[in-house]
Amino acid sequence: MALPSSSPGGRPPYNRDNRRNNDPFAAIRRNMRIKSLQVRVISPEGRQLGIMDTPKAIALALQFNLDLVEVAAAAVPPVCRIMDFGKYVYEEQKKHAHSKPAGAKLKEIEFTVRIEKGDFITKVRHAEEFLDHGNKVKLRLKFRGREMAHTEMGFEVMKRALTDLETMGTPDSPPKLNGKQINVMLSPLPVNKRKPKFHVREHAPAQPPAPATPPAAS
Repeated sequence: MALPSSSPGGRPPYNRDNRRNNDPFAAIRRNMRIKSLQVRVISPEGRQLGIMDTPKAIALALQFNLDLVEVAAAAVPPVCRIMDFGKYVYEEQKKHAHSKPAGAKLKEIEFTVRIEKGDFITKVRHAEEFLDHGNKVKLRLKFRGREMAHTEMGFEVMKRALTDLETMGTPDSPPKLNGKQINVMLSPLPVNKRKPKFHVREHAPAQPPAPATPPAAS
């Protein structure tokens, strides 16, 4: 894992070449990358093993077929733990993946100031479809050339779009002019409140069960 060639016990070494530049674990020092001459060592079970020369601590970690990982770099001397670094990275990435909301994506719909009615309805229909699938939708309107002299026309288009989409989503904030475009983000309404005007659903959304009717008195 930590030493690039072979490691005891047949466990594959940690491959630094496969690490991405934005790897949040890249800065964690381990084994030969630990700079301090001495470290305070914690065993795999969490017991304090005291202060050791760094080469001796690395050799001890290799006896367990594990890595010496710096867990408190600011301490004097730094605190290092003997652990399976590859397993630690895997578990942390798994936790992070499970914390992300599933299925939600950001979709974008682009308008123009002089958009034709048919194109406008088509784009609104696409936005309805995205919102109906639980996605956030970013509406963007680009100004071209002299259209920047009439930004109110762009805001009017965005107002029409938001009005048509009010039964499917709600804006996170009012439309804003940013450079040569107007942007606004929409979040989907709860499933039972979504009522598309233009998008035709393939399947009707599941409705909550109706309350049971009490039996008539005899």
